[in-house]
Amino acid sequence: MADLALQFGGDLMVSASGDLATLDDQALVQQRVLRRLLTNPGDYIWQLGYGAGLGQFIGQPAALSLMAGLVRAQMQREPQVMQSPPPTVSMSMADDGTVNATVSYVDAATGQTASLSFSI
Repeated sequence: MADLALQFGGDLMVSASGDLATLDDQALVQQRVLRRLLTNPGDYIWQLGYGAGLGQFIGQPAALSLMAGLVRAQMQREPQVMQSPPPTVSMSMADDGTVNATVSYVDAATGQTASLSFSI
């Protein structure tokens, strides 16, 4: 199943043919996971518990274990992510204070292992 390509905080994208760009398979799951992790709890009015709200940690003292716990909890709620084996979360802090996150999980539709890395 395809969905519109929409980078979190960005605009809809246009394909080479001029149509709205779509994503499917692994790229779609990564888009969904990133949206879930960056959405603030309570912002999605149809599911108030949706979102890890990782953006709230920008400019704050690093709380790596708290952030990792929020990511794990939200990954358990994502229907596109298999729960066995459970997703793994790795957080590290760079010298400049940037928190780097890597989430590894198994795509429920394809059974393939995927990894998503991003900075907070």
